[in-house]
Amino acid sequence: MYRTETSEQVSPDRRRLLAAAGIGDTMMNRRTLIGAAAASAALPLLSQVASAQTSLKTKNVVFVHGLFADGSSWSKVIARLQRKGVNCTSVQNPLTSLDEASEAARRAIALQPGPTVLVGHSFSGMIVTEVGVDPKVTALVYVAARAPDAGEDYTALAKTYPTPPASAGVVFNDDWGQLTEEAFLRDFAGDLPREEALVLYAVQQPFKKSLTTGKTTNAAWRSKPTFYAVSTQDRTINPDLERFMAKRMGAKTIEIESSHLSLISHPEVVTNLILKALAV
Repeated sequence: MYRTETSEQVSPDRRRLLAAAGIGDTMMNRRTLIGAAAASAALPLLSQVASAQTSLKTKNVVFVHGLFADGSSWSKVIARLQRKGVNCTSVQNPLTSLDEASEAARRAIALQPGPTVLVGHSFSGMIVTEVGVDPKVTALVYVAARAPDAGEDYTALAKTYPTPPASAGVVFNDDWGQLTEEAFLRDFAGDLPREEALVLYAVQQPFKKSLTTGKTTNAAWRSKPTFYAVSTQDRTINPDLERFMAKRMGAKTIEIESSHLSLISHPEVVTNLILKALAV
């Protein structure tokens, strides 16, 4: 049996707690009081969650992936952002030409319900640079990504830096290229557990040779807030090239001790960078 308490026996602090929980000044038992206390204790946590969500000025993110990958490469980052109430869309790039890949990203942006942050990894930095001029896009995030200027020959720019090891691991079957298993595990996903890297290798999408010959006509980073995550142990894009591009853009830059796949090996750090872009 629970001992009942009248309103006269309830302390002023408890009375305030019960009022906040919507419980009237009536006969109450201990079970009622415990339930009310639990409801009251949950209020600060709910308030924190609501505060975290309202601090984000933008609630939509469109992700684009690069070579040797597909849209699922963003899964770990997406899960973290979704827990914070962010609407996420990961584009499946056709990897056939820059024009077709850019059009796929434009379609995804058009479907967003409001302002959007555009995030790209690796080759898809070309796409971010090209389509990020869309009025819906509020900020750009580059993760170990290409970031050319308008009309710039990225291949020529990259040749001004030492060639990264992964380049030697690209093999072509007619017009379609992909990384060998050895190069993928060592030079693309070098800081991931072997079993996880092998799964990613299995879903690797081949790219058409013509994809790498396209040049951007826009440089969205010249007019949009820009963020860049440099991978310091990158063997796919030279880290010093990444630093150069980030500095040239005036991007808010972080460095991650990571392989080319920081979005998978360090998803929390990448997520936090995207949250900063969502807050501008």
